[in-house]
Amino acid sequence: MSTFHIHYFSTASTYTGKPTESLPAPLPLSQLFEVLESKYPGMKEKVLSSCSVSLGDEYVDVDGDGNGVVIEAGKEVAIIPPVSSG
Repeated sequence: MSTFHIHYFSTASTYTGKPTESLPAPLPLSQLFEVLESKYPGMKEKVLSSCSVSLGDEYVDVDGDGNGVVIEAGKEVAIIPPVSSG
């Protein structure tokens, strides 16, 4: 089975109980939050709604259609909650 790696930081890691996991690939970017919501009920509202997402070294927009982007096997995705400074 082909997979991609997803890394969870801060509250995302706390919510999933893990820092990283592998998910089946390919996956349209526009479906990423739905897949995570099905694995971790409540995550979309409590964590993902305020997170940034990176695919490889670039931030991507998951809202809407995901601009037709597909997460391919072997890619790295990161869920990055907002960072506050002070």
